Amino acid sequence: MIHGVGLADEYPGIKYWPTSTTAGYDGVLEPGMMLCVESFTGSEGGREGVKLEEQVLITDTGVEVLSKYPFEKALL
Repeated sequence: MIHGVGLADEYPGIKYWPTSTTAGYDGVLEPGMMLCVESFTGSEGGREGVKLEEQVLITDTGVEVLSKYPFEKALL
């Protein structure tokens, strides 16, 4: 899932991109947009897991990862 950065609604909300035709956002990602990219890691059908999130900036040449704190490799 990808969502905007903010305190309310976190627009745009992009679900299951790019594999879903109903991603929830039909706009264009443009330079200057700041987004959060989330993934959930856990057992299929399990009740526990961890949500990992990276904050990125869309640039003219691609994506710049703004999150600088590393994930704990032992927990991945």
